[in-house]
Amino acid sequence: MFNSSMILAILPEILLLLLGLLILILDIVLKGKDGRNLGWVAAGGLLFILVLNVFLAKPTMPTDVFGGMIRYDMLGYVFKMLFIFGAMLTSLFMMDSEKLGNRGESYILLLVATIGMNLMASATDLIMLYLAIETTSIPMYILAGFMRDDKKSTEAGLKYLLFGAMASTVMLYGFSLIFGFTGTTALGAISGFSLPLALGVIVLILVGIAFKISLAPFHFWAPDVYEGAPTPITGFLSTASKAAGFAVLMRLFIGLFPPASAYAPSWTLIMAVLATITMTVGNVVALSQSNIKRMLAYSSIAHAGYALVGVVSLSELGVGSVTFYLIAYVLTNLAAFGIIAAFSKVTGSEKISDFAGMSRRNSGLALAMLVAFLSLTGMPPFGGFVAKVFVFAAAVKADMVWLAIVGILNSIVGLYYYLTVLKVVYLHRMEGENEEAHPIPLSRPYAIALSVLSAGILLIGIIFGPWFNIASSAAAGLF
Repeated sequence: MFNSSMILAILPEILLLLLGLLILILDIVLKGKDGRNLGWVAAGGLLFILVLNVFLAKPTMPTDVFGGMIRYDMLGYVFKMLFIFGAMLTSLFMMDSEKLGNRGESYILLLVATIGMNLMASATDLIMLYLAIETTSIPMYILAGFMRDDKKSTEAGLKYLLFGAMASTVMLYGFSLIFGFTGTTALGAISGFSLPLALGVIVLILVGIAFKISLAPFHFWAPDVYEGAPTPITGFLSTASKAAGFAVLMRLFIGLFPPASAYAPSWTLIMAVLATITMTVGNVVALSQSNIKRMLAYSSIAHAGYALVGVVSLSELGVGSVTFYLIAYVLTNLAAFGIIAAFSKVTGSEKISDFAGMSRRNSGLALAMLVAFLSLTGMPPFGGFVAKVFVFAAAVKADMVWLAIVGILNSIVGLYYYLTVLKVVYLHRMEGENEEAHPIPLSRPYAIALSVLSAGILLIGIIFGPWFNIASSAAAGLF
């Protein structure tokens, strides 16, 4: 029997589906005309969906709907708003991409992936969860390899598909073991694990989720895929897709093995080790990168390790800090990849050395890069600083001081390669060239998107209280 909660629980997905149908119709009608209009429709439609859901779809109390397949709560709501926001900014970045901006199917695939992420964040049944993961993954495989004439893009799409399919298969085997031994796929009804089964399930499921959020040693696909995929897609993949993986990780493991269970120490210890390895590998390997997209790929791996510190804390503060961290990270990394997209569109280069003199070629773009990279380093007063403070505080409160110290030391390592890029942008000069004679123009979509992201990074860094309260209310539903 349908009720208002059932409709509101999937209102974002319904509206995203309708927007996708509208773009499909417009793509047919406007064939041969300026395809950038589709980008404005996608961005405007996503903004409308975002505003409408802010006023209409906010849950008052957690409710299981559709036979327990979906949970209508604040955790899912906050992540859905984050995914829609990320898709909106990504559609603006896609508009000026020669291979993406004029093709309606690219926007449709983006919307389908966003629907999948929304369902990932709210799924409370293993079958629904797996379907949601595949609904997200398949469009992202296609988008990563969307530029068929580019060898790097086709290689990225193929690698992402092959490794993703393998990881999904291992995770699905873990799900099948849960069903085989417990007779149910509903997270709330699963119980009665023996220790060997629990450890086996933890390892199998972690393989799939660790791939999704690029935790070491399952990170090997990320640098090649990030480098080869169209830059706007790389930005979306490194932010919204990673946030969706963390939403699944928190809901799944805290649901299956809550803090009071006998298995909580086992999976938190495994994840603490993974967090340590991930932070260290990501930061150390990033030091030697000359391609800025590969550098940000390893940076993204390191940030997955930082966020995992909050999950390991296994507390309301920990989950709230992870949620806040992901909000800051989505804003920051989207800005970073948007800047790279704007620069490489004009110069055709993604080498760090070629960013020399960018501050004189476009001071506004260089300022946005300063904001994004200082936030990634964890410098005040930017969002990344507050996010790291909360995550490390959660670890200290959970008596995992050693993990917080590892995170702080890794942040110091990360500071070096982020500041190296900023040094090239602001202090180095174009060899034998007058920078003012080689400007980097910004189109209106890029200017809008980067302005919003830069303002957002500063806003959540300076006025962080309301945003952390939202993150905390999202976390409360899991405990």
